[in-house]
Amino acid sequence: MTKSITAIGFSFEKDQSDLINEKLKRISYAEDLIVDLILRVKEDKKFYFDCTLNFRWGANAHVASDDFDFAAGVNKLMDVLDQKVKKEKDKIQEKK
Repeated sequence: MTKSITAIGFSFEKDQSDLINEKLKRISYAEDLIVDLILRVKEDKKFYFDCTLNFRWGANAHVASDDFDFAAGVNKLMDVLDQKVKKEKDKIQEKK
């Protein structure tokens, strides 16, 4: 899985990038299914998180979240991302 994590309009502090990398471990069970993960974080009064996943079978998933608190926004995003990955994984296993 190739990860691309970009901050738009600000620079990540060390604890913010560590938090993102720590939370991305939640989907490590699907690393062999995901080709790349593109995460963009924008700060404009609050934090906007925008993530696109490309799966190896050609499907892609897009999730977004926003929050005034960075950590809460990352948690919201990861909850949705985890559900999306599980759903795609279940779909592909049903077809086998």
